[in-house]
Amino acid sequence: MSHTVFFENERKRFFRPLNGTRRELVAACLRALYDRLHGPAADYAHNLTRDALKELLLPVVREYRDARADDAPDDELTATTDDDPQTLVAMVIRALLTDGWLEQFAYRTGLVTAFRLSRPGKLFSEALWSLDRPSRSRQRNMRGCRNALEAALSEKGDAHDLVDAYEYAEKVIEDLTDGIDYFQELVRHLMQTASVHTQWEEFVEFLDRFQRDYSKQLTSDNATLNRQAIVQKLERLRTVQENKFRRMDDQLRDIAHWAVKDHAGTSVYDWLLGRIEDIVDAACQSKQPGFLKAMETYLKRVNGLALQSMMLHAGQTRHAYLAAIQLTAEAPKEKQDQLLLHIGQFLAPAEVRLLDPVSFKLRTASQRRKAVTVSIRPRPSREERLAAAMARAESEAFSIPNEEVVQQLRRDLRVFDRPIRVSTLPNATARDVIRAMQAVEAVRSDGGADMTVKKLPMRVENELYGSNDYEIELKK
Repeated sequence: MSHTVFFENERKRFFRPLNGTRRELVAACLRALYDRLHGPAADYAHNLTRDALKELLLPVVREYRDARADDAPDDELTATTDDDPQTLVAMVIRALLTDGWLEQFAYRTGLVTAFRLSRPGKLFSEALWSLDRPSRSRQRNMRGCRNALEAALSEKGDAHDLVDAYEYAEKVIEDLTDGIDYFQELVRHLMQTASVHTQWEEFVEFLDRFQRDYSKQLTSDNATLNRQAIVQKLERLRTVQENKFRRMDDQLRDIAHWAVKDHAGTSVYDWLLGRIEDIVDAACQSKQPGFLKAMETYLKRVNGLALQSMMLHAGQTRHAYLAAIQLTAEAPKEKQDQLLLHIGQFLAPAEVRLLDPVSFKLRTASQRRKAVTVSIRPRPSREERLAAAMARAESEAFSIPNEEVVQQLRRDLRVFDRPIRVSTLPNATARDVIRAMQAVEAVRSDGGADMTVKKLPMRVENELYGSNDYEIELKK
C-alpha cells in the first residue's frame, strides 16, 4: 500500500521559513500573498510578476523588519545584518521559492515569469490569513442543512442535495467548535494578563462578533430550534418511493466515493441520512451546550475582573484620607507643613458638618412601643365616600367589556345573515358610539375567534369620530 509523502523534493523543509528569527515577517508576507491572489479583493485579471511581487511585499517587510524571535535556529534571514527592505524582500521571495511555498510559471501573454502560491502553500497561507481576519460567516449552516433536505424532498431533488445537507451538517459542528475554541482562548488570555485595560479591546471585539455572527447562531440558526424540522425531513426521506430511493442511491455511489467507502449496510442512502441525524444530535446535545458554557465562562471572568477593578478603584478613593494621614506621619517635620498645605488646597472646597451629640437621645420603652404600633385607619366621611362612588361611576359609565361587544355583534350577524360594516352600527347614545369604536378591537380579541374583520378603503366620518371603515362577518 503506497503512502503519500509530504516532505519530499522542494517541500523537505517546508516549514523552515516559519521557524526562523523573522517568522512574523514571513507570516505577514504569506497573509499578504494569499489576500492578493485568493482573497475577496484578488485581482485575477493580472498575474503576479516579480516587480508586482516585490511591490506587494515591500510595505509588509518595512512594517515587520524589526520583529525578531530570539529562540529560533539560524537561517539565511538570521545571518544577514542588513535591514534594507529591498534586500529583505528578495531574501523572503528566495526562501519561499526554495521551500515550496511559491512557484514560478511562464506567463506567455506577457512573455515574463509570474508567481503563484503552490497548492500546500495556498492551504497553509489560508490558515494564517483566516486567523488574522475577522469572520464574515453568517453561521447559517443549520438552515442550509434544513433547506438542502427540503430540496432533496422536492420532485427535482437528487443526491447532490443530500451531499450538500451532509456538508452543511458537518460545518455546524465546525462552527460550534470554532466558537468554543475562540472563547477558551479569550479566557486563557484573560487569565494571563488579568487587566481590564488590556482586555477591553478584546471584549469590544467579542461584542461586535456576537452581533455579527453568534446572535444568528443562537436564534434563527440555533441547532435546537432547527433540529425537529431536520428530523422530520429525514423521516420523510426514509419513506420516499422505491424508484426515487434507487435513483438517489445510485447517484450517491457515483458522486460520493467517500460514502461508498465508509458506509455500513447495503444502502449508501440510508447510511447518509443516519449520519446527518447523528451529527445534528451531537450538535444539539454536546456542542451547543459546550458553546453556551464557554461563552458564559468568558462573560463571568470579564464581569469578575471588572468588579474587582472597580472595587480596587473605590477602595483607593475611600482610603485616600488614611493614606494622606500616614504619609504625613511618616514625613520629616520640615516637610509636614508643606505636605499639609498641598493637601489643604484640595480640601478647601469641601464642607464638613458634624452632628451635635446632644441631639442623640435614647427612646424610652413607651416611645418604642408607640413607634411600632399600627395606627387605626381613619374612617372616611360621608362626603368622601360619595366623591369616591361618583368617581368610580364616571370611570365605569363608558367602559364596555369586549365580551359584551362581541356578543352583540354575533347576534346582529346571525339576524341579518350578512357582513356588518362599522359605519352602519348605531350611534344614538354614548354607549352605542363606544361600542362602534371598540368593535374592531373586540373582534380581534380571544372572544371573537369565530369572526373575521377586513379593512375597507373608505373611511367613517361623522360628528362623533373619524376612522377607517371595517367589515365584520362570521367565519365560514
